[in-house]
Amino acid sequence: MAIKVISDKCIGCGVCVNECPFNAIDMIDNKAVINESCTACGACIEACPVDAIEKEEVATKGIDITKYKGVWVFAEQRNGELLNVAIELLGEGRKIADKLGVQLTAVLLGNNVKNMTETLIKYGADKVILGDHELLETYTTDGYAKVISELIEDKKPEIMLIGATNIGRDLGPRISAKVKTGLTADCTRLEIDDEDKKLLQTRPAFGGNLMATIICPKHRPQMSTVRPGVMEKAKYDETRQGEVEEIEIKLTKDDIKAVVIDTVKAEKEEVALEEAPIIVAGGRGVGNEKGFELIEKLAEKLGGVVGASRASVDAGWIDQPHQVGQTGKTVRPKLYIACGISGAIQHLAGMQSSDCIVAINKNPGAPIFKVADYGIVGDLYEVVPALIEALDNVDDIMEAFKTVNS
Repeated sequence: MAIKVISDKCIGCGVCVNECPFNAIDMIDNKAVINESCTACGACIEACPVDAIEKEEVATKGIDITKYKGVWVFAEQRNGELLNVAIELLGEGRKIADKLGVQLTAVLLGNNVKNMTETLIKYGADKVILGDHELLETYTTDGYAKVISELIEDKKPEIMLIGATNIGRDLGPRISAKVKTGLTADCTRLEIDDEDKKLLQTRPAFGGNLMATIICPKHRPQMSTVRPGVMEKAKYDETRQGEVEEIEIKLTKDDIKAVVIDTVKAEKEEVALEEAPIIVAGGRGVGNEKGFELIEKLAEKLGGVVGASRASVDAGWIDQPHQVGQTGKTVRPKLYIACGISGAIQHLAGMQSSDCIVAINKNPGAPIFKVADYGIVGDLYEVVPALIEALDNVDDIMEAFKTVNS
């Protein structure tokens, strides 16, 4: 929709100029003229005393969505190593491709990364599109977006999946804007509609208080970014065979506006929550920063890492990289121990897919117990030391855990 001024009716009174909340109307030659700031809110239409302003339909160029076929996954790599989220997307992409009866393609960009193509095939890709070029060695928004958007326009995939990493969250919107399609960010579930085969893209909305399922009915490809740790990893199959298509990269230095001069690594090592098989997490019930020393002791005893709720991060008791939940990281470890975490829906969204959840909380009515496999009602300052002492008598922690969980 767009706003249109009927010039013959306009009397130049200026009422619409005063009513417009976006300064989107100019008076030129005593006539109202709509400028580029217009949002089509309609305030000027109601204000005009002579009905000289109206909304009009703007014709949009449609596309033939039947020409789009296949499922693509962006195989993100860093320094020559494939990210776990790429393997997770291959697992989910394989399910979707099989249901649609189409090919699953991994798009791999970088410099001297050809050795990774066979790995992608073993993890489920039918085909790998390889873009190998020195200007793709370091990620740049301009370079990667140009190459992938041109590939999409040429080969027309029906679905494009990207990991919601720092790079993916930058790359996804740029590509979708270039190819004029929609993008659903931070998806936690992907399904195919049995009736019309559209991609159903589900993500938390309104602060995680409800789940919204989004479709893209009139444009292609259907694009989603998917949070790391949400989907199950693809299974490695040594017998799989596939095709590798190496494309010619038409990219010059002039195409890249921002150049990476140097990369500085953080002094603290990044917490690999998404990859950890065991996570011990603390929440508001830990009470203070010193309380996380106890959480860390249990994590070390189990060979795991420390997680946290948003409340404990906001309180300054632990750094943000440890945060699990809607505004933190999504994890699915084999064992998740929640200590002093009540179980707000935003936190549950980030950890409820864990294989085994153990909750420790003084409040027997805490929501965390509804998703927990095992619940301990008690003071974590009594329960956790008792667990640590008991674990001192166990030779193989993981074998003991497997026995209990079976």
